[in-house]
Amino acid sequence: MNKILKVFSGSTLISLVAILLGLIVGAIVMLAGGYDPFLAYQSLFSQVFGNTYDFGETLREVTPLILTGFAFAFAARTGLFNIGGEGQFIIGMTAATVIGIKVHGLPVYIHAPLAVIAGGLFGGLWAAIVGYLKAKRGVNEVITSIMLNWIALYLANFIVRHFLLMEGKQRSENILPTASISFSWLSGLMNNARIHWGMLIAVLCAFFFYYFMWKTKQGYELRAVGNNPNAAQYAGMNVGRNVVKAMFISGIFAGLAGAFQILGVFQYQSVMSGSPGTGFDGIAVGLIGMNNPFGILLGAFLFGTLTYGSAGMSFGAGVPPELIRIVIGSIIFFIAAQGIVRWVIKPFYFKRKKEKVL
Repeated sequence: MNKILKVFSGSTLISLVAILLGLIVGAIVMLAGGYDPFLAYQSLFSQVFGNTYDFGETLREVTPLILTGFAFAFAARTGLFNIGGEGQFIIGMTAATVIGIKVHGLPVYIHAPLAVIAGGLFGGLWAAIVGYLKAKRGVNEVITSIMLNWIALYLANFIVRHFLLMEGKQRSENILPTASISFSWLSGLMNNARIHWGMLIAVLCAFFFYYFMWKTKQGYELRAVGNNPNAAQYAGMNVGRNVVKAMFISGIFAGLAGAFQILGVFQYQSVMSGSPGTGFDGIAVGLIGMNNPFGILLGAFLFGTLTYGSAGMSFGAGVPPELIRIVIGSIIFFIAAQGIVRWVIKPFYFKRKKEKVL
């Protein structure tokens, strides 16, 4: 027991206990509604792990959550609250769609990377607007990023309607085959699940996040500016430039998420009546992962498993999918209210300390 507590210490232990408490709260709500929580959770995991197709679709569900989680967490590590991942996600989608449809005559090894780069770059530039207004005008990034979410939605719809629209449809034309990033070989192994190369890139981004933030001079400056901008400025760091840089890199993650959804999953962009919500889900994932890149990988897998598996709960146990949101919300609540979690695990630490004294 002592070895386990030693391994799962600090934030990792808090996240694990918060997840467990969230699942327990969900079970209590199901019991109150007259549902069988054991059957519900069994149906949920059967939906996700029951066959290779559903497992592949779960991985597809997880990919954009990883990247939008990184977008939130990277900014948070630099003292910024990027709530504009939704808009950056949409701009990334739109930029990738434009390149995927309008650029002709390129081979796949140039066209697909170009579309991916465009999605990430424009997502970063969209976030950099927030950073610039914060650095030069002192405008709160929460306000500007929320407003830019709506601007991104309507701008994307305008571009699709006027430049990319398929005749008679409320969506764009299909992207060219040379812009697709579908992973055909692995997709075939998983019964044609919509597997794409973005999944691998999302995992590699976790290593980039960690290395850049904790192993480079620029990452140190970004964290220093976030922790104490006055001290960072006194030390000779350019605070404004680092704020813009932090938001730009944060937006790249969200823009890549949008690009991967178009190039690897949908193959076209619809005229949207509302925001897809992936950027906002990324905030939840970032909180579950406690802004740690590898914690976000696990948090996104949990979130994606619960989201995709909710259909299994509906069919297998008759539980409405809205209850999954209660479970997710409960997990985030317990992570935010760490005092409650610490109170729950305190007896275990007290017992371990007492054993050492004896």
